[in-house]
Amino acid sequence: MTAAALEALHRYTLLESPTGDTRALGALAEVLEADAARAGFTVTREGDHLIWSLPAAGPARGPILLLSHYDTVWPVGTLTTMPWSIEGDVIRGPGVYDTKAGIAALLAAVSQLTDPAGPGGTHPEIRVIVVADEEVGSPTAGELVRSEAGRAAAVLGLEPPHPGGDLKTGRRGSTRARITVTGVEAHAALDPDAGANAIDELIDQLLRVRAEVAARPVLLNTGTIAGGGRTNVVAGAAHADLGLRFADPADEEATLGLLRGLRPVRAKARVAAELLSHRPTWQPGGSALLDRIRAVATGIGQSLDGRPADGAADTNTTGALGVPTVDGLAPRGGGAHARTEWVSKSGVSERIALLAALLPALAEV
Repeated sequence: MTAAALEALHRYTLLESPTGDTRALGALAEVLEADAARAGFTVTREGDHLIWSLPAAGPARGPILLLSHYDTVWPVGTLTTMPWSIEGDVIRGPGVYDTKAGIAALLAAVSQLTDPAGPGGTHPEIRVIVVADEEVGSPTAGELVRSEAGRAAAVLGLEPPHPGGDLKTGRRGSTRARITVTGVEAHAALDPDAGANAIDELIDQLLRVRAEVAARPVLLNTGTIAGGGRTNVVAGAAHADLGLRFADPADEEATLGLLRGLRPVRAKARVAAELLSHRPTWQPGGSALLDRIRAVATGIGQSLDGRPADGAADTNTTGALGVPTVDGLAPRGGGAHARTEWVSKSGVSERIALLAALLPALAEV
């Protein structure tokens, strides 16, 4: 790993950047944009999302779109109990693996392509989107990703790879949905029948959803639930947030149709479902692109393979659109979203070398 890439990753990690913290994200965004500009990119923003572009050098069929994100799951202050550290090949700190090392590796690789003292040569137009809210499903980035994907020849995802470094060639669909129930408040002892208990209604709705989903290979997690206020008042409002994962678009559509069609059990209650974020199922594909990446890796002495992944990311969107997509090009490591999070120092070097060799090789995708 080059000293410059290690120093960049250190700076990025010390700038904690939890999703939704505008001030923290803004501080890191300024640093990332300055580094991207030094690497040769033209930098712009759409909202909080960073967009970097590098013109093609020589003839090329179409732009390559790279997707990353600079938000993390870690709140500001995590560094006090989960500090930056290096021990042998292991670098630790909040966000190092998911996915600040991927950004550092990309900028180091592109710096090699644009270095006037470097070997030169051709490369395609390179477009990069660094999303600000990926960790909550990219609710404000979806349209931007779709728009950029529409003109891309191929998409490379800079999310963490499978354990050991293999790439990702498909992803489960991922949806965050909220079921909201509006009941009618009443005295719980003196006049309970005048009310409609929103919590009881919500429980019945959750049981119905669980029963119907159980017949399909769908992962369902009830992540949060809230409602009511006092034990002597019939609850007037309640809601639950669900996390859903799909391996097949047919199961996805059936489950989302079920949510859209929820009807109250109690005559006085009202039930509504809304999607908080939605990433479509990306069925396994991208074999030709994976073959190209494997060939480039072999040419520089690396061994790579690819397979589908359970987790979701912005490559769900591009893969579902049919754009050739491969993800997992960030450096190997482990412990995403856990206090054991780490990234391999040598793995960063491997990905810098791979990206520096791969981007020119994709000029004819």
